[in-house]
Amino acid sequence: MPLRAAVFDFDGVIVDSEPLHFRALREALRTESVEITEEEYFASIVAYDDRGAIRRALALRGEDADPDRVERLASHKVAGFREMLPEVLVFEGAADLVNRLAAEVPLAIASGARHDEVEAILTGVGLRDAFTTIVGAEDAHGTKPDPAPYLEAAHRLGARVDGLPPADCIAFEDTVAGVSSAVGAGMKVVAVSNSCPAEELQTAHRVVDSLVGLSVDDLRGLFED
Repeated sequence: MPLRAAVFDFDGVIVDSEPLHFRALREALRTESVEITEEEYFASIVAYDDRGAIRRALALRGEDADPDRVERLASHKVAGFREMLPEVLVFEGAADLVNRLAAEVPLAIASGARHDEVEAILTGVGLRDAFTTIVGAEDAHGTKPDPAPYLEAAHRLGARVDGLPPADCIAFEDTVAGVSSAVGAGMKVVAVSNSCPAEELQTAHRVVDSLVGLSVDDLRGLFED
């Protein structure tokens, strides 16, 4: 099977935004006197979209998570994160890999972040044009670890690559739930240990501590196994 397309998770793979998501979530929860720690965020919340993260955080504290409360907190979180956008940094090696892959195959994003946030950050760091399509939290019928975001990305990339099966795509992830999502979609997966210890990501086809130095030939080699 050839490498015919690539799909990137966003937060924790391309941009170092998870600390900002934590801060925005923490501040939103504090408006209702709920506290979470950074350790809790990265251990059990990081892979969720905004509403899922809020429900998980409330569950950790035995708090009610009725829909109105979740929506209210989500609005606070989104507003807080928007104010932090200028602070987002790109991981070392990420832009180089994105640009080298984009020169050879079409690329997509499959993220649990809001579509507009992904668009804004990619534009701000000069990488938006590298991606054919973006699948954000609201663009698929399920969220990670469900395969839906990656299956939707492969479906959209199929408009550029005729007859593209997910098995011809490589995915880049940083969380256990994200790896499960991409593997479940049938893709080859490279996990980068930016957000989780490497030993927790071993269901990926390859685990790296950084995207620095990854070559397209290295990635093609995963399809020869």
